[in-house]
Amino acid sequence: MRASSKNLEIPKTFTSPSTGMDFILIPAGEFMMGSSDYEVGRYVNEGKVREVIIKSPFNLGKHPVTQKQWVAIMGDNPSYFKGDEMPVENVSWNDVQRFIIKLNDMEETDKYRLPSEAEWEYACRAGTTTKFYFGDDESKIGDYAWYSGNSDSETHPIGQKKPNHWGIYDMYGNVWEWVQDKWHDKYNEVAPSDGSTWRDENNFSHVVRGGSWDNNADGCRSATRYKSFSGDCSYNIGFRLLRKM
Repeated sequence: MRASSKNLEIPKTFTSPSTGMDFILIPAGEFMMGSSDYEVGRYVNEGKVREVIIKSPFNLGKHPVTQKQWVAIMGDNPSYFKGDEMPVENVSWNDVQRFIIKLNDMEETDKYRLPSEAEWEYACRAGTTTKFYFGDDESKIGDYAWYSGNSDSETHPIGQKKPNHWGIYDMYGNVWEWVQDKWHDKYNEVAPSDGSTWRDENNFSHVVRGGSWDNNADGCRSATRYKSFSGDCSYNIGFRLLRKM
């Protein structure tokens, strides 16, 4: 993986004035997206591996959006597992779009949105090419994620596990995270190579990334991807936001 020399700088932060949501600066760079045929635990929908160039830096949420932050914008809490500092879940992709519209209106901006699938994986990998951003040894997953082996079948407050190399928490486990892209069964020649959103007006499913509290270690790899219908809600799916520079 080749990334900008800016990767070596200490990431700058931004805090949303209306929600207190913290964001980390993700540098521009390039990476190989997906998993190779030799990665243990991979699924066929993670290929083929392709180079993606992220031309512009962006701010990504340091944590998944919490229930407290959701309530600050939407006024209610749809989550199954309750707790102010737990990630909001039981929200559909469509619900998240309404949240984003309200948040942008409240702060008189247009900068907040979901990350694209490529932006999400780029930020998750944080310069790594291994199965996980901490290496290939899945026995360490419990230090970085709430997953089926340690979650007691529920979500947990954000930020309790170790972050990745760019200071982003809970990219693995706790809740799956909606991204902006429509679902495609695999990457092919027309998949965007510039980090932009992959659209398909005839597809009613969107991508979720990162695994959740009910997935095993293989379900929480950097390349792991799954789908859900845009209007569906589940108590293992939440989201984090991107803020444009």
